[in-house]
Amino acid sequence: MSFGTDTLVNNDITVAEITHISPFGFWILCDDTEYFVDFVEYPLFKSATIQQILDFTTDFFGDFHWPLLDIDIERDSLMHPENYPLQYRN
Repeated sequence: MSFGTDTLVNNDITVAEITHISPFGFWILCDDTEYFVDFVEYPLFKSATIQQILDFTTDFFGDFHWPLLDIDIERDSLMHPENYPLQYRN
């Protein structure tokens, strides 16, 4: 494993990887598209460790799952956030 990335591999084809983590959020590269997960929009990730963020899976539909954090994000919500007006509140 290289530092700063975690790659899911299916038949030697990269499916998804975390490409960068910043103080503001992190980027997921999946199927040649990069998605930004903003800590303001997804505050449960803000206190997560790097390892917890890197440990994620994708399902058949390409949605993302973080089992250590019990967090799921539909890829469509990252592509079209205007269709998902509800936000998490503490």
